[in-house]
This record gives sequence, C-alpha cells and structure tokens, in this order.
Amino acid sequence: MIRWRTASTTLYPTRFLYTFRCISTLSLPIQETPQTHLFQCNTRIRELGRLGRVDDARRVFDEMIQRDAVSWNMLINGYSQNGRVDEARLIFDAFVGKNVRTWTILLTGYAKEGRIDEARQVFESMPERNVVSWNAMISGHVQNGDLGNARKLFDEMPEKNVASWNSVVTGYCHCYRMSEAQELFDQMPERTLVSWMVMISGYVHISDYWEAWKLFVKMCRTMVRPDQSILVVVLSAITGLDDLELIRSLRPIAIKTGYEGDVVVGSAILTAYARNGSLDLAMSFFETMPERNEYSWTTMIAAFSQCGRLDDAIRLYDQVPEQTVASKTAMMTAYAQAGRIQEARHIFDEILNPNVVAWNAMVAGYTQNGMLKEAKDLFEKMPLKNSASWAAMIAGFVQNESSREALEILIELHRSGAVPSDSSFTSSLAACANIGDVEIGRVIHSLAIKAGCQFNSYVMNGLISMYAKCGNMEDGSHVFRTIRTKDTVSWNSLISGLSENYMLDDARLVFEKMPKRDVVSWTAIISAYVQAGHGEIGLDLFLDMLARGIKPNQLTVTSLLSACGNLGAIKLGEQFHALVFKLGLDIYLFVGNALITMYFKCGYEDGFSVFDEMHEHDLITWNAVLVGCAQNGLGKEAIRMFEQMEAKGILPDQTSFLGVLCACSHAGLVNEGWEHFNSMTKKYAISPFVYHYTCMVDLLGRAGCLSEAEALIKNMPVNPDSVIWEALLGACRIHRNVELGQRVAERLFQTTEPNSGTYVLLSNLYASQGMWDKVEEIRQLMKDQGLTKKPGISWIQVKNKMHCFVTGDRTHNQIEEICSALKEFHGCFRETGYTPDTNCVLHDVEEEQKQNELLYHSEKLAVVFGILSTPNGSPIQVIKNLRICSDCHTFMKFMSNVTLRKIIIRDGNRFHHFRDGSCSCGDYW
Repeated sequence: MIRWRTASTTLYPTRFLYTFRCISTLSLPIQETPQTHLFQCNTRIRELGRLGRVDDARRVFDEMIQRDAVSWNMLINGYSQNGRVDEARLIFDAFVGKNVRTWTILLTGYAKEGRIDEARQVFESMPERNVVSWNAMISGHVQNGDLGNARKLFDEMPEKNVASWNSVVTGYCHCYRMSEAQELFDQMPERTLVSWMVMISGYVHISDYWEAWKLFVKMCRTMVRPDQSILVVVLSAITGLDDLELIRSLRPIAIKTGYEGDVVVGSAILTAYARNGSLDLAMSFFETMPERNEYSWTTMIAAFSQCGRLDDAIRLYDQVPEQTVASKTAMMTAYAQAGRIQEARHIFDEILNPNVVAWNAMVAGYTQNGMLKEAKDLFEKMPLKNSASWAAMIAGFVQNESSREALEILIELHRSGAVPSDSSFTSSLAACANIGDVEIGRVIHSLAIKAGCQFNSYVMNGLISMYAKCGNMEDGSHVFRTIRTKDTVSWNSLISGLSENYMLDDARLVFEKMPKRDVVSWTAIISAYVQAGHGEIGLDLFLDMLARGIKPNQLTVTSLLSACGNLGAIKLGEQFHALVFKLGLDIYLFVGNALITMYFKCGYEDGFSVFDEMHEHDLITWNAVLVGCAQNGLGKEAIRMFEQMEAKGILPDQTSFLGVLCACSHAGLVNEGWEHFNSMTKKYAISPFVYHYTCMVDLLGRAGCLSEAEALIKNMPVNPDSVIWEALLGACRIHRNVELGQRVAERLFQTTEPNSGTYVLLSNLYASQGMWDKVEEIRQLMKDQGLTKKPGISWIQVKNKMHCFVTGDRTHNQIEEICSALKEFHGCFRETGYTPDTNCVLHDVEEEQKQNELLYHSEKLAVVFGILSTPNGSPIQVIKNLRICSDCHTFMKFMSNVTLRKIIIRDGNRFHHFRDGSCSCGDYW
C-alpha cells in the first residue's frame, strides 16, 4: 500500500504539471466589457473609412450595442473623406451629442468638395470653435483659391498656432503670391520645418531658384535641421540655378544630417548633377550610391539620352537588376529622342501592363518624330488618359506646326468633361499665336480663368506671348499688370512681345524697371536691338551684361553673331567665335549655323571651315552656306555645295533654291541657273515663288538676255511684284536699253507707289545716253512727288568704333586728311590708266565737275580712312547702303593693286572682294 501510495503521489504531481503547462500555452479568454467593444468598433470604423469601405463602416456602426461621440465622428469623417458629404450631413443631423470635433469634420468635408459656402455656413453655425475649427475653415478657403476670405479669417482668429500661419502662407505660395507669403512668413512667431518647406517650394515653383537657395541658407543659419523633403526641394532649386558649386556645398549638409545615403536624396543629387550636364560626376556619384531605386536608374538613363549618349544609356539599361515599367519607359523615351522610334515601340510592346506614363511616353515619342497619325491612333487606344496624355498630344501637334489640329484636341478634351491642365492651356495658347487667331485665344483665356489657372505663371506668360504675337499688345500688357507676383519669365515675355511689335522704346523701359534680370532678359533686349538694326546698342548691352556677372547662353551668342554679321564686324565676330568654344556652346547646331552666317555676311569664306568642323548639319546649315555663297558671288561653290546636299539625301526647300539661283545670278551662270530652276518643279515638285523668278530675271538681264527676261515675267504663273520689274529695269540700265527701260518704268509707275529707286534707275539710264532733258524731267517728277534720292552712306569699323561717311559730307574729324590722301591716290591712278566713269553722274555739267563729284563718294572716303587708320597690309572692310557705282568699282581695283590690300565692300546687293587689281565678281554685278 505504501509503495503504491508513494507511486501515486509521485505520479499525480507530474501529470498535473504537464496538464497545467499545456493549458498555459492557450489564450486565456478575456472577459469583454462594453468599453472594450466600443474601442474595437471605433477603431474598425476608422480603418474602414481610410480604406474607402464606408458602407462596411456603416454596418459596424449600426451593429454597435453602445456608441459614443467618437463613433459618430469616425463615421461622419469616413463619409466626408470619401466624397459622400451629403450622407455625412444626414448622420451629423441625427447626432444629438455633437461636439466641436463633429462640426469641424463636416466643415472639412464640404471644403474638400469645393462647397465652400456650405462649409462657411457650418462654421458660422458652430456653438463653439477652437483653433482647429478656425484652421479648417481657413484651409478650406485656401484650397478653393479664396485667399481674401482666408486672410480675413486669419486676422480675426482669437488664437493662432503655427498651423494657422502655415495654412495662409501655403495659400499665398500656391497662388504664386510670394511677396505676400514672404511678408507673413517673416511675421511668424515660430516656424516648423513645414513653414520652411512651404516657402522654399513656393520659390522653386515660380522658378525663383536663387530666393529658394537664400531661404535655405537662412534656415540652416537659424540651426534648423533640414529633413529629406527640404533637401530634395533645395536640390531642385540648385538644378534650376545650374550651379555645380552649390551641389558640392550641399552634399556636406546631406552627409551631416545622415541623408546622403538616403535613396531619395541621393537620387535628387544625381538629378542635379545630370541636369547640370556633369555626366561624369553624376555617374561617379551613381556608382557610389549605397542604395539605388528605379528612379536612380531611370535618371541616369535619361541623362545619357538627353546628352546624345544613347550607347551609354543602352549599356546602363542592360545593367538594371530588375527591369520595371519605369526603366523600360526611360529607355523607350531615349530611343524616341534619338529618332529610333521602332526600337522605342518594340520596348513598349514588351511591357505587359503599361501604365499611363508609358502610354504617354510612347505618344510623345511619336510626336517628337513628326509621326502625328501614329500618335493619334495610339492616343485613341489608351485605356486610361490623364491630363498629361492630353497635354502631350496638344503640345506634339503644336510643335509639328499643326496648330489647328491641336486646338481641335483641346475642344475634344473640354467636351470630355475633364479640365485642361496648365500645360494644355499653355500649348493651346501657343497654337493660337502660331495661327494668329486672337479670338480663340480669348476663349482659352476665359476657360483658363474658369479652371482657376489665372494665377499660374506659365499660363499667364503664355497669354502675354499669344496676345503679342497676334499684334494685340494692349491685352498682353493688361495680362502682365494683373499678375500678382511677376516672375522673371513674365517680365521677359513682355519685353519679347513689345519687341516683336516694334515697340523698342517700351521694351527698353520695361527692361530697366525689372527688379531682377537673368540671362534670358538680357538676351531678349539684346535680340530686340539687333533685329531692329541697332546692333551697336546690342553689343553695348552685352558688355553691360558681362560687367554684371551674367554668363551668356547659346541664344545670347546667336543674337550677337547676327549683330556682328549685320555690322560687318569681323574682328568682334571672331572674338565671339572664341567665346563659343570657351563656353562649350559649339555643341548647339544653331550656334554653328549662326557662325556660318556671320562669316559670310562679313565677306569671309571661313564659313566653309565652320561647316566642315560641325559634327551635324541640318537643312538650315546647308541653306546658310548656299545663301553665303550667293552673297559673296561664289556661284560654282554654291553649285558644288548643292550637289553635296543632294548626295547626302537632304531635300532642298525654297530657301535652298533661292541661294543657288542668286549665286548663279551673281556669277553669270545662265545655263546652270536654268537647270536648277527647272529642277524645282520637275525633280522636287516645288512651285517657284516670285522671288525665284526674280533671281532668274536678274540672271538673264545681267547676261543681256533682256527679251527672254521680259517674256519670263509675262508668262510666269505668279503675279509680278515691284522687285522683279526693278530687276529688269536695272538690267536695262546696265545694257542701256532705253526702249525696254521706259516700258518697264511705266509699268512700275502704274502698279506701285512712287519709289525713288525706280526714278533713279531710269534717270541713270537716260544719263548714260546723254538724254539730259529726260533726266531733268525725272528730277522734276521726283520733286513734285516729294521724293529724294537716297544718299550714299558707307560704314567702316576701326578699333571697335564704327565710322560713318556720307557722299560729299565733310563732318568727319579727319576729313581734310582723308580728302588730301584721296586726291593723291586719284592722281596716281590716273597716271597708271584709271579713267573716271562719269556716265552715272546725273547732272549735265562739265566733265571735270562730274569727276570731282565722283571723287567724294562715301565708299572712297571710307576706304581711304581705313588705309590711313590701319596697319599696312591689313584688309579693309566697308559696308554701303546702295549698289556700288561702276566708277567706284574700278577705283577699288586700282586701290587694291597699289596698296597691296584686300578690300571688301558689301553693298546693297552683294559682296565685292578686291585683290591685286581684280574683283571677285569678275566685273559682273
């Protein structure tokens, strides 16, 4: 018994312990109290509301045994936040125990739906309000663009917290009213990171990157530690400033705050390097990033693509560890930008479920390559379109000169019930500007206001440009005045608009009033003066720009090269050529084109060297060379370049043929001229314009084929203008055909307004035949009609100063020395065979008096001044407003031979290069 009892006693505790341990591993039942159930249900309602499952939240609410204010508030909030504010109102009305939180929730719901009047009604009806209620109402006004009432409420608040201040500052920033935002920001008693973030983002949004950077520096000096978001937005500002040093100065801050290793900040740094054009630094940083996301990879692929390094983009794409829709979209865009649209489409077709971004990229790829039909077909197949889809289509059609079709897409967008984006409005306004339709532009202006885009800087600047290009500067100026916070782009748009409408003085006044000018501002005003024929003022402005530390860009340099070409300032043009290389602007195709034009306009054949050094040529490049050949009488070279262009597969256009025909005309290549003229219709299906016929008439007339030239005018399918008849009259003067000349002059007198040039040509023709009574008759006709002969004016640049000479004028401070030297040269030439050609003197006077009148022609004065003022052997370059006369042409040949100098004269028609006693025109001009 004892042994058994002992065994039992020992066994019982062991079994009990095992059973207890098993039970202990099970969850003990918790006795549910009403309070526990209430808390769980409220939590469930809140979670379902956040997920958008409001009906499920309502079922939980209806099944609750007990409800408190939190239950009601959670359900009302769920309905409000999911766009069902009317149902929220029903529950609100049924709730007896409303508190300030309940009222605030409903108020916020109405505001979110844009029903601001109902939100305000709730606010006014509140039995009590706290700071959260006031902030909610202020935020509602801000969200709906009603800053006036938002600010009024803010000023009335009995108590404010930092969120109150942030709400109003945010509102001002979103409406681009940065001066008011800054004023309020400066008054804040305390600031949070959100306060700084809102202000810095606001400046970045209006492209005032320098103010954004200065504010960030101020924040750091007040010992506020930046977070990830602020570092990212500051990097956007640095990207806009295009300043490599600022990236370097920010990186230590990112390291110190522990964010450089953060993939988001790291990607932003990478973007800043890439946008700055520092691809090597970008790649170096990319390789050291501890973590990379798909954005990092796509940023580098896009950077290589935008810099024309497609092979590097492909190589990097192949290294992506996992191909995503984003990386494929980036590579697709790279191929499209390089013109390899088939490869782009192949990648697009590989994406199983392309998102809307991928669809948009493919559509944009087609439009970038001029494939509008393919773009439209793909656009119509899109399962989902967003605002960017419509914007890509509208912009694509505008960029491909299909502006009316772009406006039809905008109409389609409007009919779909969607609201056009800022980008769609901006592109549509550009379309109106392109077709000159100000009425449609006004309709789009109204739509933009209704869509709440009246404060968007891009839209407002687009409006200024549209009105300006449609010739309505009054409305354009009015738009400018209504912009509350004018950014630099707004000022630049107004300057450009005024310049385009020949309001140069107004443009300069606006420029002087600008609070801050960037390189675009300077370029706009410089270009305005250059295009108005005041290149010397443009050059002075450029020097002022450099003195203020503004670095010129490719557009600035292009305008200045144009000024140099117009002024014949070759030395200055060569300096700008050096500047192009120093700034790395030679990579831009249009800069190369501008260099070619500048050299040929200055009478220098260096344009050929620039052409040969360029890595890429477009049609404009070829045309620049062809026109340059024409200006300089290089007929055979023009034909050679035209044949090279054809061999390269470049299709010529009207300008190409104009260049080669003018070159043939100036070189007397009649057969070649006919061959190219006929090829326009037979080979290229290009219908000649009147100026092509004018070239042929000029060519035939100079060659003495006057009857053939007259027949061409009579039989051509386009209406002749005064220029073509004047070309024939000029040929009659050269070949002294009085009968035809009188007929042509009569035609001109009948069909055009009186023109002194016509009378002078006819008078020259009569004078060459000694018909002095007719000359006197012409002189009297001109006097009766108030017409005067244009004086001959010549310009020469010496030591960066432009000197002007007028025929017979004696106002130059060195005129006595010039006239003395001129007489000496004249006597010397007479001894070696020079005989003055007095046929072009329009007065019936003694031969000696005629010779004396010829002696003081403006180009002779200018050339002699150049010889006196420049080193021996250096070339002389003169620009003249009128065609050089035959006597001066002969005189310059003698001058070049005796002084051993090259003399270049650009007259109103072409260049003459005098060297060693002969002229490049071969006496054919």
